[in-house]
Amino acid sequence: MSNYYTFLVMLFACLFNQAIAQSDTLRLNLTEVVAMAKEKSIAAKQAATLKETRYWEWMTYRSNYQPQLSLKGTLPGYSKSSIAVQQPDGTIDFRQVRNNNSSLDLSFSQQITQTGGTIFGTTSLQRFDDFDRNTTIYNGVPYGIGYAQPLFQFNTLKWDRRIAPLKYNESQQAYIESMEQISINASNYFFELLLAQVDLQIAETNRRNTAAIQQIANTKFEMGKVSKNEILQLQLEALKAEKAVGIAKRDMEVATYNLKSYTGLQSSDQIRLSLPAASIAMKVVAEKALAEAFQNRSDAIAFGRRLEEARRDVAKAKGDNGLNASLNAKLGFSKSGRNISSVYQSPKDQQLLELTLEIPILDWGRQKSRKKTALANQQFTQYSVEQDKQNFTQKIITEVNLFEMMKDQIALNAKAEQIASEKYLIAKERYVLGNLSITDLSIAFQENDQAKRDYINSLRDFWAAYYQLRYLSLYDFEKNEKIKI
Repeated sequence: MSNYYTFLVMLFACLFNQAIAQSDTLRLNLTEVVAMAKEKSIAAKQAATLKETRYWEWMTYRSNYQPQLSLKGTLPGYSKSSIAVQQPDGTIDFRQVRNNNSSLDLSFSQQITQTGGTIFGTTSLQRFDDFDRNTTIYNGVPYGIGYAQPLFQFNTLKWDRRIAPLKYNESQQAYIESMEQISINASNYFFELLLAQVDLQIAETNRRNTAAIQQIANTKFEMGKVSKNEILQLQLEALKAEKAVGIAKRDMEVATYNLKSYTGLQSSDQIRLSLPAASIAMKVVAEKALAEAFQNRSDAIAFGRRLEEARRDVAKAKGDNGLNASLNAKLGFSKSGRNISSVYQSPKDQQLLELTLEIPILDWGRQKSRKKTALANQQFTQYSVEQDKQNFTQKIITEVNLFEMMKDQIALNAKAEQIASEKYLIAKERYVLGNLSITDLSIAFQENDQAKRDYINSLRDFWAAYYQLRYLSLYDFEKNEKIKI
């Protein structure tokens, strides 16, 4: 009975330890790791912050086309000083003055996109107090309206209206690309840890198998059926297996840290990863991927934006020709009086019309050089965009082909892994029976291990191609819809 109770205690302890081990293990698959990275990683937070920055830049741009209302004033404008006063005989006399000169001005302005001019209106009131003479006088502009128009100059507003929306759309798509890039990075960290875990499993299995074969070989050695050299070879294999376990544990610790660090996972539990699926139910056609990429990618939007910026630079070089001309017109009413009410009673009209000019006579070819430089840069930009379009197209076509190739590679590596595993089992049995050398057994070991790693690497390449396709096209081929966030 005592042996029976001892057995129950040992069984309970084993089950308890297994339960504890399971409770301390966090099981994750590839989809969960990617989702975690998109939600918690520093990269995701940086992408969201950059998106918000671009949004407020867009709002700043839009405000430039809205009416602006401002209030400015000097309250109070007290001054006490000595000033020079010229006397009738031409001499200068310094006199003490003490006054207050306060003003308040309310104005609005609206820029006109088509012309680059500005329409504005204003109303103002000014009060002057002479404390030495105990007098007060008011001056005001009940209302006035005017228009300022630069002539023959570069219109910044018109070109900003063309380019700024492209920049904003580009930033929106760039945010989606950033999230897809996070998927690619998270997938890489996932497979680094998965491969490390597989390496550890392989190493531990090899250590156990080597130990078992070593016991059989020792028995055969005592019977004189194997040589001392074979025993030494097995001892060397045992040391190599022990070393491989240590290296695999180290690599797994590093890979675990990298995965947790990137995804923002704070748990101290051990991570156990599940093998991802070896296939996805979707069909990718190069023409569809290309069409979606040119509609969705920030690079595609940037092609048009870069060409517009080059045209803008040419227009600016032509507009900034040294001829500065401006037409200013203003209509309004003004009046002064001893009290505020008198300022607004029968005010007198005021008018302003002026044309200012500044014409360069000799610039030593400066303007011509600027224009030629801008035109050359525009030509270079056109060639550069054309080359980038070709590279963009080729990259997507190549990635589609790689994705299809990876499907076949997974099937081939799965078959190779199965064959290598069967060959290893046969080799191990033949060695036990004594009709296989230790060298051939070692080769079977290595081929089996490599086949397992090749299969994991083919899975890694397949999913890397999958996420790369999403990144390059911003299109979900599984759901047949654009990727939106």
